[in-house]
Amino acid sequence: MLEEYLTEQLQTSGLQNAEFSELLIRLLDFGVICRDESQIEASLYDRYLQCSELVEDYLRVLGIRVQHDRKFAFVRLYPPGSEIPGMIDEENSPFNSGFRVRPSQQEIAVILVLRAEYEKSLREGQIDENGQVLLPLEGLAIAMNNLLKRNLPEGLIERKKLFTRLRQLRLIQYNMEDEFDSDESWLSIQPTITSFVTDQVLNSLGDGISEPEPVIASTLFNSEGSQ
Repeated sequence: MLEEYLTEQLQTSGLQNAEFSELLIRLLDFGVICRDESQIEASLYDRYLQCSELVEDYLRVLGIRVQHDRKFAFVRLYPPGSEIPGMIDEENSPFNSGFRVRPSQQEIAVILVLRAEYEKSLREGQIDENGQVLLPLEGLAIAMNNLLKRNLPEGLIERKKLFTRLRQLRLIQYNMEDEFDSDESWLSIQPTITSFVTDQVLNSLGDGISEPEPVIASTLFNSEGSQ
């Protein structure tokens, strides 16, 4: 009966069941879709626009919430109980399971600093028309030390792994050929960073915290790679 309902609703949107299934699998697998990330995600994002209400209704049954930012063209999923900037969930309490990805302490530290640097650039009007902020690797390292008294990983393998993970979360972009072995390397902080860190956590940076707590919003599942 549910399948018949979906088929009927999808016909109205001009989509096939397989196309709807592909969209949901991608969202649940990666937890986020950004139109500017790739041709694949651009196609999936446009498909989401065709059936956004149906996607949200389907996921609502599972207690999963959808954040859609039309300005910067991205969609992010949140499991029940997640604290989401600008969204309140009074019906669900947090749970602990493998359903959500909990970033490592190193990842959390870098994410917090990236969010602080994005906010700084936003106040200074240093963002481009796509809402992105360019940040040199040297600038990130300095900010890490100033805000959290932490350093970026020294090893190139660990450093590349860290930035690959942040790219999978659609928080940064960078030249895929960059090995991050020079302070002249650059990152592009994506506007999705604003939906990943709450204002409460961001404000805590001003209090000089030294051990960031893992209280930022999570994504669903652990994506092993991106296309």
